[in-house]
Amino acid sequence: MSTERAECDTVAFEVAEGIAWVSFNRPEKRNCMSPSLNRQMMRVLDELEFREDVGVLVLTGEGTSWTAGMDLKEYFRETEARGVGATRKAQREAYGWWRRLRWYQKPTIAMIDGFCIGGGLGIALSSDMRIAAEGSTFGIPAAKLGLAYGATGTGRLVNVVGPSFAKEIFFTARRFTHDEAHSMGLVNRVTTKEALENFVRDYCALIAENAPMTVNTAKQVVDEFAKAPGNFDAEKCDTLIARCFASDDYKEGRAAFMEKRKPAFKGK
Repeated sequence: MSTERAECDTVAFEVAEGIAWVSFNRPEKRNCMSPSLNRQMMRVLDELEFREDVGVLVLTGEGTSWTAGMDLKEYFRETEARGVGATRKAQREAYGWWRRLRWYQKPTIAMIDGFCIGGGLGIALSSDMRIAAEGSTFGIPAAKLGLAYGATGTGRLVNVVGPSFAKEIFFTARRFTHDEAHSMGLVNRVTTKEALENFVRDYCALIAENAPMTVNTAKQVVDEFAKAPGNFDAEKCDTLIARCFASDDYKEGRAAFMEKRKPAFKGK
């Protein structure tokens, strides 16, 4: 299998065995997001999305934090120097790659170890799944700062944990433990720090064994159901489902089942 590693100022990524490991690389700042990191993340997503040697994208953080959200000191300085409009522009730049992650063509996993706070939780919610290490903490401190969390991110939180838990997270602005996050459905799985990377690697291997077209169809159809009421695109879902039944992978899946062997899917 091919292995490749690349590093920028604030983002590093490695492609190995079909997995793109993308790391926030500001450990001295708890991997808080800066304008530079946001721009680099957009470029990395652009580069990796359609590569045939990438089946799953995993987001990680260097050091002892996943990401503690926005670099608020930097954004507040920008507000004072250039006004609220400049800060809102910087926020839209950040949200741009979050939206890109949300609609990414391939499965995405947030591998969380440490702080997952504020905008960091927004990124985690933009991923398809969240797998966390014991000791990780979660929260949205917007109410402690007098700012408002974006409506899109709020909607994703409601879709994942429901209205009551979403209100608890916003109203209290406190930090939640990995156990609390798991119990409310904020994270899919919790494991030890030592086992985290291998656990995620094994999950990626499970995904890779399956028909890529079916996985992609499931991702897009589920996302359609998560849209606001009235925006569900039934025609799109029907087209995606029909594409699966017309694929070579469906023929291979039937043949493998009848022959009692492991299928060899090609994504076609």
